Amino acid sequence: MENEQINQFIDAYMGTVINVGMNVLYAFVILIASIWIGGLVKNRIIAVALKHEEIDDTLFTFVGSLVRYGILALAGVAILGVFGLQTTSLVALMGAAGLAVGLALQGTLSNLAAGVMLIMFRPFKLGDYITAAGESGTVKAISLFTTELATPDNVQVIVPNGGIWGGSVTNFSYYETRRAEWTFGVSYGSNLADAEKIIRDVIMADPRAKADPALFIQVATLGDFSVDFLVRAWCDRGDLFAFKTDMTRQVKEALDTGGIDIPFPTRTLIQS
Repeated sequence: MENEQINQFIDAYMGTVINVGMNVLYAFVILIASIWIGGLVKNRIIAVALKHEEIDDTLFTFVGSLVRYGILALAGVAILGVFGLQTTSLVALMGAAGLAVGLALQGTLSNLAAGVMLIMFRPFKLGDYITAAGESGTVKAISLFTTELATPDNVQVIVPNGGIWGGSVTNFSYYETRRAEWTFGVSYGSNLADAEKIIRDVIMADPRAKADPALFIQVATLGDFSVDFLVRAWCDRGDLFAFKTDMTRQVKEALDTGGIDIPFPTRTLIQS
């Protein structure tokens, strides 16, 4: 009698046990396959960036991770379907939850989208000196959410990417050459031709000065105390600061040697 009851129990539930076991096996296969395929796709996407040095691998790493998690999410939905759960309502719930999270993290997602655009279109790169979002400095790092700048006095500034992408960016390092500009004033009694020659000779004698474009030097203004020369010369971008300061001193010394007066404001008191 006992054996008969056991046989009846086995007959009644064996099909269910086998079905559940097969579902568990299918779910396990789907999970392992999704992990393997997700990792493979992510590595292939990253490999594309590694093969080309001009491509920033940060974006491809992010996209690879995004695709991998997308594959895992689809696998999760498929596993739930294997066990007979209604995935339609679950997908709708996930969509609503995603919308709520998106609204709550609107600013963060805006920075993320801006970071993707910065990495794709590359308005600047590591080592460039830029002004963006009201901050100036050398670009030290570009991530998906922020950009790190180092100021000339070596202070770290973290700028949200949304502020950079949403405004203008001035890249002082984009072009290989830069234009240096000076204003040199000489007295009204000075010989302007001699002063111009001295300024021209000093600047063009420096190896950092470019012959093309040609040096520009003209009388720009007639001031209250001086005749002012506007001088423009081109140099390599890395030489700009030192070139400007060196020429300011050397031109002043050359004008002194040449007998050209550099005026300064004076005040004469007449006592009645």
